[in-house]
Amino acid sequence: MGKETIRFLMIGICIIKSSCLLYINTGTSANRNSTDWKGNYSDITTKFSVRSAEEPEEDLCYLVPGVKDSVTHCSFNTSLPTFAIIHGWSVAGLLESWIHKLVTALFKRVPNANVIVVDWLVLAQHHYPSAVANTRLVGRDIAWFINWLEVDLKYDLANLHLLGYSLGAHVAGVAGNLTNNKVNRITGLDPAGPHFEYAEQANRLSPGDATFVDVLHTNTRGSPDLSIGIQRPVGHVDIYPNGGTIQPGCSFQYTLESIKNFDIYNLNQILKCSHERSVHLFIDSLVNQQQPSVAYRCSSKDAFNRGLCLSCRKNRCNNMGYGINKIRTARSTRMYLKTGAAMPFKVFHYQMKFHIFHQQNLTLNEQPITVSLFGTHGEKEDIQLVLSSVTSNTTSSFLLTTDVDLGELLRVRLQWNTDSYFSFFNSNKFMVRRMRVKAGETQSKGIFKAESNREFADLVQGGDPVTFTKSKEARSSRARKRTNRLQMHGSSFGLNGDTTGRSTSPWSQH
Repeated sequence: MGKETIRFLMIGICIIKSSCLLYINTGTSANRNSTDWKGNYSDITTKFSVRSAEEPEEDLCYLVPGVKDSVTHCSFNTSLPTFAIIHGWSVAGLLESWIHKLVTALFKRVPNANVIVVDWLVLAQHHYPSAVANTRLVGRDIAWFINWLEVDLKYDLANLHLLGYSLGAHVAGVAGNLTNNKVNRITGLDPAGPHFEYAEQANRLSPGDATFVDVLHTNTRGSPDLSIGIQRPVGHVDIYPNGGTIQPGCSFQYTLESIKNFDIYNLNQILKCSHERSVHLFIDSLVNQQQPSVAYRCSSKDAFNRGLCLSCRKNRCNNMGYGINKIRTARSTRMYLKTGAAMPFKVFHYQMKFHIFHQQNLTLNEQPITVSLFGTHGEKEDIQLVLSSVTSNTTSSFLLTTDVDLGELLRVRLQWNTDSYFSFFNSNKFMVRRMRVKAGETQSKGIFKAESNREFADLVQGGDPVTFTKSKEARSSRARKRTNRLQMHGSSFGLNGDTTGRSTSPWSQH
């Protein structure tokens, strides 16, 4: 890649950064955002394009508030569910390609539906600060449009679903806040962050804007109010795919490679890769309904990455996207999941947990391992991971994902790789009795023992891989488990039913 290409890349980054800084240093005009109704449909500048499954890209007909003839002319059916798509900031003043893809996916999932594209390009193509100030004007227009649907056309708002991307998510929130009655659902697709992170609820998307509000956060890198996507939860359910930061396939290295392969003219698409991923994740949920991606409630992304949050008890897990279960709680629910780099994005989540024994107290950081999984339906070999910390005589837990549906997991192969050239001369060895594995999607649990039939497997740094096979032993009763825990002095890892009270240290056997 030449110097000219790199120069254009840096220019693009600076444009985005300077726009955000300009926006933050610019006040929002309260007068332009007045919520007082003008009482005249002719004041509405926003356009409502009714799309068709046959020509999803074409603006063939517009619903005009106050003009009932437009309803018949556009074949808008007041008895069908309606989706309204609201775009975000537009530098070029054009509708982006993801819009017709989303329209197509909506018709594929719900063939008998009205799909409307809300066109506010006239107010969205200004400098970012001006576009932000215009979100309240557009939200007011949409609210007035919705009130017209409900009052004049007797449309049931329980059938209305607003989908807003970036600034469009906050437009949807403003609209929902101003309507006479609540719309059924608002989906926020990576709502914009700058100037909204600390905004009052009336000026941004919030849980009270619809009967149910779900949000996908896919680009929350950086400091609050500087990240492209909003970091705070703003819905009933807020889902953070891959922690909500850099999405798979959107890394800087991938960006440079894409520019090399697809030319600098794709710079705009590349730079907003993680931001726009929210839209494509939702599209995926529409077209791949047989394999919904599952998100899990968790206190933090770090805890999730350790595999500690794969429970589905008491609504702790939920489908991401269109098929989400509309569960409302008093506080916003934060949920996490991993995804792949391309559609279909679904991956399968596993918690891998094992207790490590060593004669000495030893802690090693950033340890690379390779894991291979073998199941009844398939296998996935050589998954590369880095464990942030491995400490002797403690339980280590980590999250593993695969894009292959393995079925019932039967075998796990684990290899501890060297972390430097010097590890060859000072190789460490841990002893592992068994592994415990929990599958997030099926909620199944299993105990895996060393295939060598030895009670302990030697996991050697830079050594050969160790294979663990699923135990065929029946699950112990609660009383038996409680007895084993007492014998192990509180450890949750039993010793093959040893009830003699003898020493259970592995070092007494070697």
